[in-house]
Amino acid sequence: MTEHIKTDEEWMQFAYEQAALAAAQGEIPVGAIIVSNNKIIGRGFNSPISLNDPTAHAEIVAIREACQAIQNYRLPEDAVLYVTLEPCTMCVGALVHSRISKVVFGATEPKAGSLVSVRQLFETGYYNHVFEFSGGCLQEECSQQLSAFFKMRREQKKQLKLQERQVNDQNQA
Repeated sequence: MTEHIKTDEEWMQFAYEQAALAAAQGEIPVGAIIVSNNKIIGRGFNSPISLNDPTAHAEIVAIREACQAIQNYRLPEDAVLYVTLEPCTMCVGALVHSRISKVVFGATEPKAGSLVSVRQLFETGYYNHVFEFSGGCLQEECSQQLSAFFKMRREQKKQLKLQERQVNDQNQA
């Protein structure tokens, strides 16, 4: 029996599930997985707040887990990262150092994206290793997940301000 080779969309669904775990912890919902030989070898979700670690982006967490799993600081030659949001500069640097072969991302990141959005880091010719990348995989779902999270955050802030105003009004009465 032959093993089913998953599509990019099928793999991205696993990253999307990781992003949901981040949202459940109050973190920005970004999720990532690393696949090698048709198996997930690393997974991660955004967790800088809960880990008190500004570098704990989903991509970094997934790289760390994958490297621990294979006991090597460089990923296998066929390793592919699936991430729900275009990587930032820090994550692109880590991906270069890990020797990832390919990155597939969902939504573009208009404020900090470093592959196609704000910075196109590979256009400089600076890096000694480059990887293939493509965006837009489950883009609508990934974008919607982020939008819903930030909408909820804005509503929470609005409610908090309203409560503070009510407390101030009661204290002045």
